[in-house]
Amino acid sequence: MSMPKLLRALMFTFVVLLCSGVSWLGLTGPAAAAELLDGTPRIAVISAFQPELALLLKKVQEPHEYSANGVQFTTGTLQGKPVVLFLSGISMTNAAMTTQLALDRFRISHIVFSGIAGGVNPQLHIGDVTVAQRWGQYLELLMARETAPGVYTPPPGKDTLHLPHYGMMFVRPVRVRSAAHPQLESKFWFDVDPQMLEVARSLRGVQLGACDHAGKCLSRPPELVVGGSGVSGSAFVDNAAFRRYVYDTFHANVLDMESAACAAVAYSNAVPFIAFRSLSDLAGGGEGVNEMHTFLSIAADNSAKVLLAFLEAWH
Repeated sequence: MSMPKLLRALMFTFVVLLCSGVSWLGLTGPAAAAELLDGTPRIAVISAFQPELALLLKKVQEPHEYSANGVQFTTGTLQGKPVVLFLSGISMTNAAMTTQLALDRFRISHIVFSGIAGGVNPQLHIGDVTVAQRWGQYLELLMARETAPGVYTPPPGKDTLHLPHYGMMFVRPVRVRSAAHPQLESKFWFDVDPQMLEVARSLRGVQLGACDHAGKCLSRPPELVVGGSGVSGSAFVDNAAFRRYVYDTFHANVLDMESAACAAVAYSNAVPFIAFRSLSDLAGGGEGVNEMHTFLSIAADNSAKVLLAFLEAWH
């Protein structure tokens, strides 16, 4: 073989090896990035941080652990259903990344989220568990300029939702793609799966806790509330005035920092989604300091109890 032909052959071989991501070169390719860790169809069970997932992890049968991108995944069964449990991490970007990571590494049939939230609807109380019918990203915003004292004017054509604004903050939809809609579409609300919602509506007699292990108790028995709206955004809210704005504008029952991000990822991947959120605090609507750390364990366990009842009823 002549030298030019030999050089071309060696270069072709190197390119093939580079694209395939051979381990002895210390390289990784697209195939390695998308490698399935487990081939069993499973329900993804997600929580944002450890206290929300603690009760569920204790009940997993035949657990097996995997790791990808630093995220710990636990497979097994809950209520007889094959599941994979993991933490999304707190806030919208983390939730979107880890949900998509799970979809890429496991065969996910459905997605359920369990965790705490701030109560927005004044008719709800700490410890109540909500199962919203739809989720929106209420902090996807346009910051409008102040054109006169106390008057904020968005650029022409940018205020497409025409919702009440909070000072300079005007809510915007997100633009998403999916297999069903490959062209960009603007959406604010992402509906949960209607069949999963009906199963949640059918739940009866779930024993929700009113006291924690330290003897701290709620002033009233918690309730399960199915339906209505929830909103999510990258902010911890502890402000009474903003809480009123969120309720008046979106008629939301709760606000959190992850659910709408997971709902958007589920929508883009055409995977059924639902979220269970229990009120740990009133997002600034309480009389004293924020109640989250006082009632976190009660709320987290109540959400997990409803999720377990849901899995038992799901067929």
